[in-house]
Amino acid sequence: MLHVTSEVGRLRIVLVHEPGPEVDQMVPSMMEELLFDDILFGDRVREEHRRFRRLMQLLGVEVLDARDLLTEALHVEGAREWLAEVVLPELPPGLRDRLREVPTGELVEILVSGARSEDGGGIGVDDLYALPPIPNWCFQRDPQVVVGPGVVLSAMATPARWREAILARVVFRFHPRFSGAPLMDPLMPEADRPLFLGLHRPRLEGGDVLVLSPEILAVGVSERTNTVAVECLARALRRAGDGPRWLVEVRLPRRRAFMHLDTVFTMVDGHRALVAPQVILPDGGETAPAVVHDLATDGAEPTTFGDLPAALACVGFEVEPIPCGGADPVAQQREQWTDGANALALAPGVITLYDRNVRTVEELDRRGFRIVAAADVLLGREEVRLDAGEAVCVLLESHEISRARGGPHCLTHPLVRD
Repeated sequence: MLHVTSEVGRLRIVLVHEPGPEVDQMVPSMMEELLFDDILFGDRVREEHRRFRRLMQLLGVEVLDARDLLTEALHVEGAREWLAEVVLPELPPGLRDRLREVPTGELVEILVSGARSEDGGGIGVDDLYALPPIPNWCFQRDPQVVVGPGVVLSAMATPARWREAILARVVFRFHPRFSGAPLMDPLMPEADRPLFLGLHRPRLEGGDVLVLSPEILAVGVSERTNTVAVECLARALRRAGDGPRWLVEVRLPRRRAFMHLDTVFTMVDGHRALVAPQVILPDGGETAPAVVHDLATDGAEPTTFGDLPAALACVGFEVEPIPCGGADPVAQQREQWTDGANALALAPGVITLYDRNVRTVEELDRRGFRIVAAADVLLGREEVRLDAGEAVCVLLESHEISRARGGPHCLTHPLVRD
């Protein structure tokens, strides 16, 4: 069962992936290609991720790990053969033959953590690995997007992340838990677009897609998501006929700091959102224009607005912005970089955020949020209830995990929300 029609409805089931041996396989020369800004201390990042996971479980959320789902899916008839057709032809013959024969658990380990090259010399990715690791797989927001009862499969922008989207296709095509869920795949040929090549290939990552309500989908056009993918998604939603009425396209500045829409805008309750003011608010300096597409009317001309809140107000979705970093423009930039605008709502008004974003937390406190450390909840010193109707911000320890450049919203993909 899948059901997501909101960014803030009470979270029932969520998809994550604990950073595993794949993050321990990185060396500094690999960081740029693998999209990291630093190499991580694996034991510490796993400890911080486990506390986040345990917090959600303690608050009544069912937490699934993508690695477990992938292993289970590969036991389903046809799944391993499908994966072999997609992945194996690109590999060296020796590794290709090995992957055909290994047990499923070992296959998953290699697909995620990588395989060293036989030579093992040099310092680059191609020198060290016959199959590189995929340390970005902990960011489960990106390889797929659950919209309503179905899944939009992502088309990742960079080769370093392509395998993540392939593994997501295995899970959602073959795992019995998702049997019958509608699938939309922007990489599948269409009648008027038989091939996608070069610049015309759709690029769509889940961090750029926010399901704001049953009627409204916001999609960022960014470093990672392009207009070709937005057009594909709009056509697929029109054909489905029972999805959102409005698609709001947000044209973000092409900068590393604003890699996805959810790095500058996340909902914290039914009408309030954490925002990066310089990108989301009018006169912000780099304000992103927003284009409203009416999916219910064929041939309707889209309408352009100067900023996202104005576009959302046009379709009946009023937003009260809460500035990431508070009122200080220096703190706004610093804390947007460390995911101060990337909150995950566990229920309306109950959010998780990295503890290092001090000025953002102070702003939330001024606006009536009770501030609680995750450690205090886990140890029973503080109580948080998802159905109490109280505004609460639970702070996650983030010394190591924040260095991977993705916040609580990036690390999770809701599968079922109220």
